[in-house]
Amino acid sequence: MHLYVHIPFCRQACHYCDFHFSTNTTNKRAIVEAIAREIVIRKNYLSSKELETIYFGGGTPSLLDESELSFLMETIRTHFEVDENAEITLEANPDDLDREKLTQLFNAGINRLSIGIQSFHEPHLRHLNRIHDSYEAGNCVKLAQEVGINNISIDLIYAIPAPDHTILESDIQKAFELDIAHISAYCLTIEPQTAFGSWLKKKKIKPIDEEFAAQQFEILTAGLASNGYEQYEISNFARNKKYSRHNSSYWKQHHYLGVGPSAHSYNGVSREYNVSNNAQYLAAIQQDKIPSTIENLTQADQVNEYLLTGLRTKWGCEISTLNSLSDNQFELQNRAEISMMAQKGLLFIDNGTILLTQAGKLFADRVASDLFLD
Repeated sequence: MHLYVHIPFCRQACHYCDFHFSTNTTNKRAIVEAIAREIVIRKNYLSSKELETIYFGGGTPSLLDESELSFLMETIRTHFEVDENAEITLEANPDDLDREKLTQLFNAGINRLSIGIQSFHEPHLRHLNRIHDSYEAGNCVKLAQEVGINNISIDLIYAIPAPDHTILESDIQKAFELDIAHISAYCLTIEPQTAFGSWLKKKKIKPIDEEFAAQQFEILTAGLASNGYEQYEISNFARNKKYSRHNSSYWKQHHYLGVGPSAHSYNGVSREYNVSNNAQYLAAIQQDKIPSTIENLTQADQVNEYLLTGLRTKWGCEISTLNSLSDNQFELQNRAEISMMAQKGLLFIDNGTILLTQAGKLFADRVASDLFLD
């Protein structure tokens, strides 16, 4: 079982981000107390109370002060059994991570950091509207390692407009020098409800160059592979099998509870989505109500979600599971399509499991959608 905690605050808005957050932190303590209350209300949502992973996401969870994080951890430990080897991750921005802050996180039980570095190149950081600078990007990793947090992941963004690939190659090299176990690398996308989206509409910036993005993806994957990183999911790379256990649980359709504004939950038969509005969330929780929308999943929903997530991973999608979820309709409907995609070099079958080729990873969502059940 897995727990996700959404902390909906950021110091400032990055130009590319469309996750739910607020830059107004005046009600941060009230939201933290409401999240703790939601944990109590929903403690029986999962079929087991033993947590394998806890993940503080956002937003920017590193904005939590020592008392707020300790309060949430104490609430979790009171109402759930946290496995002694649980992975407890906190997303953080480099500008929050001085030695004192990192020591507080370590003492609170955080044993894995996911650090939003995005780039080590100063002009790219400014273009993305990141607060930290290139020095902080590298220094925070070294400080974390010194205080005892060695399970570290960093985020990088590729396909940021540039005249050539030298900036990306430099970013990758600097990541190698930090001796970290995990890298999440995401293609820059322009979402409508972001600053970039507004600028694109006004033609102040150009759309992402898809050919440039594909070239960067190939450079990235080749460079990481040559330095011992396994691409276990399209955007995620790990050394020595230091996979994100929490994120892997999503891709493998494990059950999880999500608390906080905009958080999602999944119990195998339905999904729930908390309202993406801090004020509405707070008002509902103060009345002991969960402000969520419940979506009951059809057979087709379950098959399609498994395809969409599973095909992105090294574990792929088991045909037997797809058939079981669909009363054997999946293989009947898609046998010819699977054969055609295999001939095109997009996927292959290994011991009853559908897996993407390296070429297929460039078209993962398209391949999955072409196999969807109606």
